[in-house]
Amino acid sequence: MCGITGWIDWENDISGQKEILEKMAGTIQNRGPDAEGFWLSPRAGLAHRRLIVIDPEGGLQPMVERWGDRLFAMTYNGEIYNYLELKKELQERGHTFKTNSDTEVLLHTYLEWGEDCVRHLNGIFAFAIWDDANQKLFLARDHLGVKPLFYTEKGSMILFASEIKAILAHPEVKPELDADGLAEIFGNGPMRTPGVGVFKGIKEVRAGHSITFTREGKRVTRYWQLESKPHTDDVETTAAKIREILEDTVRRQLISDMPLVAMLSGGLDSSGLTAIAGKELAKENRTLHTYSLDFVGSDRDFQTDLLHRDLDEPWVKRVSEHVKTEHHTIVLDSEELLENLLVPLRARDLPGIGEMETSLYLLFREIKKDATVALSGESADEVFSGYPWFHQDEFLNAGTFPWRVSTTGYLSSLLSQETLNYARPDDYVQTRYAEAISEVPALEGEGDLEARQREMSYLFITRFLPFMLDRKDRTSMYTGFEVRVPFCDYRLVEYLWNVPYRVKTVDNIEKGILRRALKGYLPDDVLYRRKSAYPTAQNPVYYQAIIRWANDILADHNSPIYSLVNRRNVQALIDGKAGVDEGQIVKALEYLIQVNSWIKEYGITIS
Repeated sequence: MCGITGWIDWENDISGQKEILEKMAGTIQNRGPDAEGFWLSPRAGLAHRRLIVIDPEGGLQPMVERWGDRLFAMTYNGEIYNYLELKKELQERGHTFKTNSDTEVLLHTYLEWGEDCVRHLNGIFAFAIWDDANQKLFLARDHLGVKPLFYTEKGSMILFASEIKAILAHPEVKPELDADGLAEIFGNGPMRTPGVGVFKGIKEVRAGHSITFTREGKRVTRYWQLESKPHTDDVETTAAKIREILEDTVRRQLISDMPLVAMLSGGLDSSGLTAIAGKELAKENRTLHTYSLDFVGSDRDFQTDLLHRDLDEPWVKRVSEHVKTEHHTIVLDSEELLENLLVPLRARDLPGIGEMETSLYLLFREIKKDATVALSGESADEVFSGYPWFHQDEFLNAGTFPWRVSTTGYLSSLLSQETLNYARPDDYVQTRYAEAISEVPALEGEGDLEARQREMSYLFITRFLPFMLDRKDRTSMYTGFEVRVPFCDYRLVEYLWNVPYRVKTVDNIEKGILRRALKGYLPDDVLYRRKSAYPTAQNPVYYQAIIRWANDILADHNSPIYSLVNRRNVQALIDGKAGVDEGQIVKALEYLIQVNSWIKEYGITIS
């Protein structure tokens, strides 16, 4: 895992511009604290920040290879989980290797198959390859978008990077927001539209896509997409196939030359992966270390809601004892959460969801003291249709993104009329929603309910999951820590896409088919524990501090958001007179606090 950035200029010689490239790479050194590398030519400059996971000596980047009379240079972030099989196949095709790294295998995969190389990869990746002879830049991103990749085209230049901050570090790029950018911030909130970089002129390479740039222009290729077809396997066969894919995926993702651990919440997803990983490591007489998150006073403050049914810690202990892991619980207090509220904002370059990201960052910061890599149960709810939103009419029939019904849809009511007239966030979101629905590959003959559930599944995989992966990548990599997500293996996602919701919820329980697939790995009480989402701090001390912080911003005429919001409505929210519950109040205020700090810290101008 690493950070990458680069600079192409079709008209100006940049071979002497290492200082600017160093500045760009320096902004993302947290992603790669172990080493740095640079490569420059008249038209291209590539930079790399390295987090060592595999082959410490052999994976140095940017990696340069001469192939015949042509020269290729690559900078890459990620892990190729099938690199050993690819290496063997490439050797049979005449390739020779100097290292044991997946980096070299990836570069040779491109040398062998060109732009089709991405169709041979199983992994999480974002990479750039410069073909010097043909003056061509190739950017590619993994199937589900686990690893980030942004770019901008400015005059004769193309700039790209793992994170937006590296692009903003170039002197020719200014931090600006136009109407669409404001609509993203206040319409979609942290659920950014795929392909959109929010800042004016900055875009994202979408998941499952590659882009080829030449002097003449660019060509965008979608190399992977979901395909709808009838599901013909019975329930038991379906469960068996899911189990087979998961076992293979976990085995592949246990490969690491650095200490590897697992995140464990006591829920089905993380517990299942922990059980599979624990069994695999036990074959080598190794003990899996697991980590969970808790809050000071959680037993006192916990309240149930739609997504939180009970406390995690008793279940964490149950699973740890069953799998025989060495468990560690990281306990956070309100002061830590408040002190670090803005750190995820700086990691993401965009406002996020408050303490749910802050706590994740603090968790990774602690785990990093012991390990470099972790397995996570992230994305199971999206690909297995595990949320209540999939079956409740309020969300099925909302006519908009289901998560907007109870979360981000509230933001626009806090804006000034001038901001509403300029950005039109609600119209913007509905346009984006219509775009998403138009992409859904329909299945002929499917009933209305099944078709709608397929649409919901598509929304969660392509619109909600990117937000979750974004959150996980930025908060982990900001601490120089890699998190792997086995449920994002594209083979599993492809298979589950066509499994009907009634099969996914077999036994009348969410993710029932996953529970059947994990039979024998977990005790029945854990296997059939109802879903309880990622824990949140519910401490009144934290709530009161957020309210004071928001009040201070609202009282300051120089606050960046002062003219953007409807101050009367925000004050009503602060005073508890807006007709929403305390949890929604705090989430909205956390977001406004972050937007205010974001505009100020990044020096953003609104055009």
